[in-house]
Parts: sequence; C-alpha cells; structure tokens
Amino acid sequence: MALRGTVWVSVFPLLAIVAACVPQDGAPKAANTVPPPPALQSVAAPPPSAPATKITTDLTAPRSGIGTATYRCGNNGMITIQNLGSSLHVVGPDGATEEFAASPANQSSRYQEAATHDAIVIDGREALVMKRGSTPQTCRR
Repeated sequence: MALRGTVWVSVFPLLAIVAACVPQDGAPKAANTVPPPPALQSVAAPPPSAPATKITTDLTAPRSGIGTATYRCGNNGMITIQNLGSSLHVVGPDGATEEFAASPANQSSRYQEAATHDAIVIDGREALVMKRGSTPQTCRR
C-alpha cells in the first residue's frame, strides 16, 4: 500500500506538468509570455502602452547604402566608390573622378554617367564597370 502511495505522489506532479503543456482546446500554445522581472528589463524599452513599430521593406525605394568601398579590378588597379544613395562618386585608378546617377532613378544597383554613358552595376561585393570602348570588368571588394 505504501508503494502505491509513493508512485501516485511521484507521478501526479508529472501529469500536472504535462497537462499544463498540452493545449486543452486543440490550438497551439503561445510561447512563454511572462515578462522578465523588473531588474532584467531594459531601461530603454518602450512603455507597454506604446504601439509596436512596423517595419516595411520597399524594394523600389532607394536604399540608404551611403558609404565608401574600395574595389580591386584585376590588373587595372583599384577604384573607390562612394555611394551617395541616388548617385555614386567614383575615383578611378588614375585618380580621375566621375559622378554616376541611378538609372532608373528609383533603384540602387545600376548607375550611369550622363556624358559618356559609362555604367556601373553593383551586386553585393562586386561592381561591374562598363566603359565605352572597353570590355566590361568585374571589380571585387
């Protein structure tokens, strides 16, 4: 009889835990939503009544990829490209500078120089440089 009581006392807490983990209405249970204790909460966290910030990605809008990168173009040296968002400022291996505007204006990967029709296409860590009268060359960061 004492053994039956011991088994019941040992099994009952386990059954209670399993029953708490299994949804009773067939719907999946949400993750633990208990907030952390006040000592662990971030000081910069917004108040609970503040609306959640919605993140929207618009692939047609120019990215704010403003920055400067140097690309190695095989044996032809290195070029430096300063991305200004809707245009590029390019310094060639000979120190000459060119300005390339986004072409078309609402994107951030293809750029063209108006006077010479030279073009640059940026794809991740590569830049395809196309100069009039020359073979296109791929430059890598």
